[in-house]
Amino acid sequence: MSKAKPGGDQEQALVQLLKDVQACTACAAVLPHGPRPVLQVDERARILIAGQAPGRKVHESGVPFDDASGKRLREWMGLDRESFYDPAFIAFLPMGFCYPGTGTSGDLPPRPECAPLWRTRLMASMPNITLTLVIGQYALAWHLPGSSAQNLTDTVRQWRTHWPALLPIPHPSPRNNIWLKKNPWFELDVVAALQVRVRDLAQRA
Repeated sequence: MSKAKPGGDQEQALVQLLKDVQACTACAAVLPHGPRPVLQVDERARILIAGQAPGRKVHESGVPFDDASGKRLREWMGLDRESFYDPAFIAFLPMGFCYPGTGTSGDLPPRPECAPLWRTRLMASMPNITLTLVIGQYALAWHLPGSSAQNLTDTVRQWRTHWPALLPIPHPSPRNNIWLKKNPWFELDVVAALQVRVRDLAQRA
């Protein structure tokens, strides 16, 4: 995998943009644990993981998918930890960059202020993305607006419609163990195809 450094005006613009994101306080008044944006964006990245929002453990560590969900996602992608966090290969851009807190049935939704403020500019800074993994209803609504009329199972079952540029997947959280047991085709067909695609992109990098 290439470790070549980016350079030039685009790099400087992205560095400044990320500084602005890290300094954002747009949601500070409503974030129970305060703002701590967690993302990984690099103009060299080939794969984008578009998730929901950081959970409590990720908020504490500041590392995207630094939890049980991340372990399963790495397994689905066939990547070790080092490759998973290689910024020249993988970008992490959730719909909300800060931990929104916990509600009565799990984590609260991503803050709605985040995507309009930052997402379009950050996406434009990554021209080399060739595969986007879309996780969760809020990311699906952004990347696949028509999917809102379908349930998750139907959207994922039709994965070939958007392949190989984009792949909707269920959240890798242990909370989805029941869904995975009910839908064995996901790991047999979708995960198998994903691992081949990731391996191919890694060899090209």
